[in-house]
Amino acid sequence: MKDKNAVASLHSSKKQRRHLWKKAIKWPLYSVAIMPVLLAAGWTIGAREDLRLDQLLGFLIASIFLLIWENLTNDLFDSATGVDEFKFHSVVTLTGKRRLVRNLAYFALLLGLLLILILALRSHVAVFLLVIGSCALGYLYQGPPFRLGYQGWGEPLCWIAFGPFATASALLVISTNANVIPWSTATLLGGGPALATTLVLFCANFHQVVEDSAHGKKTLLVRLGTHRASDLVPWFVILTFGLEFIPIIYGHWPITSLLGLIGLPPAIKLIRLLKKHHNHPEMISESKFLALRFQTLNGIGLGIGLGINPFFEQGFLS
Repeated sequence: MKDKNAVASLHSSKKQRRHLWKKAIKWPLYSVAIMPVLLAAGWTIGAREDLRLDQLLGFLIASIFLLIWENLTNDLFDSATGVDEFKFHSVVTLTGKRRLVRNLAYFALLLGLLLILILALRSHVAVFLLVIGSCALGYLYQGPPFRLGYQGWGEPLCWIAFGPFATASALLVISTNANVIPWSTATLLGGGPALATTLVLFCANFHQVVEDSAHGKKTLLVRLGTHRASDLVPWFVILTFGLEFIPIIYGHWPITSLLGLIGLPPAIKLIRLLKKHHNHPEMISESKFLALRFQTLNGIGLGIGLGINPFFEQGFLS
């Protein structure tokens, strides 16, 4: 079935172009960028430590700039390989100006890294190094000559970047007394939510497996096929919650952390959708947004659950 948006973008109606630009901007996707620092804030408040709000705000803004760079360069690199042939909401396709998109991408990268450098100088130099490491993983995922995402390594790279690396840098940047990289805390705190973020990436191309394979993009999804990949989705959800429940079971996190379960309904809906329609591209093209809803609600719930525990203990909410 032909995509209803399969039109030459430069000759689309104003209504069509507005719809394509809305898909190109992908504003809901920016929840994956801000989640590490929101989780770090919840953990910091729950641990009764002082929170540097100015640093938190700066990290949020920088994270958004860096994800803009990631998204724009992803469109650039995919357009070079031809894999975006039918992706009419690609920014490159919509503008028809590769140089402009490239310049905007690297301007966003420069602004993001400059802001991170300022934040690092006000907290810990490791913040800058960790963010550089995350950016390097992002380039390895999509950039030539590596394109590791084309070889099925996108999911592990995503987990590392948005898990231990991003969470450790967020914990450092908002802390008033950090002097070493909190690897154990960052891995414990970011492991489950980063797996939910990885699920968003995994689900992003369920509807274009044939096109990806034809252009040499051997993602994990292409290698598995949609049937086996749909069987894997419930395990993403189970492991996400499992990584978040273990600290609760062992008493490292409060029972209020179970608020992360508010992400369960969209996860169930996603599992059912892909199980039933995994081989019907026109019916699952928006599956990544269900995954994104799961990721967002789960992360927000976990962060709030960690942060409100002191108020419960003080009887503030009783």
